Amino acid sequence: MDGLRWLLLFFGLLVIAGVYLYTRRERSRADESEEAGPLERAEPTLEEPVDLQLETSDDGDEPVEETGEPAPQKIVTLRLVGRNKQPFQGDELILSMRGIGLRHGKFGIFHRYDGNDEGRTIFSAASLVEPGSFDLANIKEQQIPGISLFLVLPGPVDGVEGFDLMMAAARALAQTLDGELLDESGSTLSIQRERYLREEIIQYQLSV
Repeated sequence: MDGLRWLLLFFGLLVIAGVYLYTRRERSRADESEEAGPLERAEPTLEEPVDLQLETSDDGDEPVEETGEPAPQKIVTLRLVGRNKQPFQGDELILSMRGIGLRHGKFGIFHRYDGNDEGRTIFSAASLVEPGSFDLANIKEQQIPGISLFLVLPGPVDGVEGFDLMMAAARALAQTLDGELLDESGSTLSIQRERYLREEIIQYQLSV
């Protein structure tokens, strides 16, 4: 019995020693792994490289902003009034303006268009009675002291050509209605004044 007891004790010591040695070996491997450090891994990211270069033209110049400013306007005005301050009969005035190609249109006044395009006005004619429009429904009962013919530049045609068309219309009306032509200040329109107005238009067109 004593021999068997000692044999069991011996095997028990072997088992304990084996467990102890196995434990020491596993712990040693764990320590070596910690000393080597954890493996590095790339973390996923949503960030992408951003190109901060601005688009430029092929020649490298920065884009230039266009001002787009319209050309300054010039208005040339004439007046046609009744001789000896006699007013015009409304219906006679309207018929005379229509007879030389003027047409009633925008703002209730008459216009000379470039062809049939009502968006291309060469010059216009307005009543000297405020607000300048013509009441065609009651035109027979009206007496009108005069009209203002005006040319707005730049226009659909050459400025001098537009001025000559307006002068031709003014002279035709003055002859038909026995009227008198005046400049914008109310003075009699002389040949010298007419030449000066034409020269002003030429200088204006050279400057724009």
